Amino acid sequence: MPKFRGFIAIDVDSFPKLIQFENEIRNSGAFVKLVEPKNIHITLKFLGDTNEEHIDKIEKILKDAVKDSDPFEIKLKGTGVFPNQNYIKVMWIGMENGEQIGKIADKIDEEISELGFKKENRGFSAHLTIARVKSAKNKEKLLELIEKYRDIEFGSLKIDTIKLKKSELTPKGPIYTTLKEVKL
Repeated sequence: MPKFRGFIAIDVDSFPKLIQFENEIRNSGAFVKLVEPKNIHITLKFLGDTNEEHIDKIEKILKDAVKDSDPFEIKLKGTGVFPNQNYIKVMWIGMENGEQIGKIADKIDEEISELGFKKENRGFSAHLTIARVKSAKNKEKLLELIEKYRDIEFGSLKIDTIKLKKSELTPKGPIYTTLKEVKL
């Protein structure tokens, strides 16, 4: 049975403030892997190994999850880290008005578990992953940047599509391909 590494996401076009933030992270001297601007997205559900035979069923789940949703806007604002400032693994940009995304993600999580995908233990946290931190080198500089951008508004984003995506890991970074697209 052919499989692919899958996830469900909302694509995000890059914008000037985001590029500025990434450039400052790049110039910090920290050992990080930045998410390429063309790959930035809001993950609604990471699937992992996914049977190709499930693609149409997943598309139906996505359609069900958004059937009562009209397109809406969110505001990208603020920054933070996961899991905490003492042990940084991920740097992210937050969002306001993300409740609707959370509802859609929860519906997907609930329904997709019937296909054998593991349900999330923790609640959905709407964010854009910007960088993965590889070591503690220059952690102070990263924390300074997080503080500098903590209350900054990066821009607005219209949410009108969710996608089933395939991720191919390569030495030069992941390559994402859209398999299914569902409009709100």
